[in-house]
Formats: sequence, structure tokens, C-alpha cells
Amino acid sequence: MDSAALNELVINALEDMKAQDIVTIDVTDRTSVTDMMVIATGTSSRHVQAVADNVSEKSKEAGHMPLGSEGRGNSDWVLIDLGDVIVHVMTSQAREHYDLERLWSEPQVAQ
Repeated sequence: MDSAALNELVINALEDMKAQDIVTIDVTDRTSVTDMMVIATGTSSRHVQAVADNVSEKSKEAGHMPLGSEGRGNSDWVLIDLGDVIVHVMTSQAREHYDLERLWSEPQVAQ
């Protein structure tokens, strides 16, 4: 499965569980670890877990086993490593605090 198809599968799995503010960041030119990062918000720690579980389940059903995950349990941030796509599901407080969009977005060119 190529990274575009995997990214689409992830977005669909997130939307199925009503994840909010879904953002995809292409990081192919900034890291060799992955091609895409997908960031989504859950409404509570329990919702974050349910959303992450759905992403893992849907990727397994498509024959793409997750390489690993972090933050399971009562966490406000769950990371799922799918190789070409890394998924971050976070509560709004964690997302605001860690600000991954700013960290991984295109650098601004000084003029």
C-alpha cells in the first residue's frame, strides 16, 4: 500500500470515529522516518483511545500492520507508527501544548 492510499485509509478511520481538526503534513523533505504525519483531536482521553484503536484496526484489516504505538491507556496522546504515515491522536489540550503543526510545518524563509 503506497503512502497516499495509507493516508486516505487513516483519514477515513479518523472520520469514522468523529475525530476533529484532522491535518495531514507532508514531511518527506524534512525527515527520513516517514512521509506523512496525520494529527487529529479527540474530545477526551477515552475518545483518543477509541479513535486510535479504530485506526489500528482498519490498517490491520487492510493488511498493513502498525509498526508500533505509544500512549495507550489513559493518555491524552496516542501515536501510531504505520511506517509511511505516523498518526497522532491527541486531546485539544495536548495538541495545543505540543503544537506539532508548527514544529513540522514548512519553515518560513527570512526576507
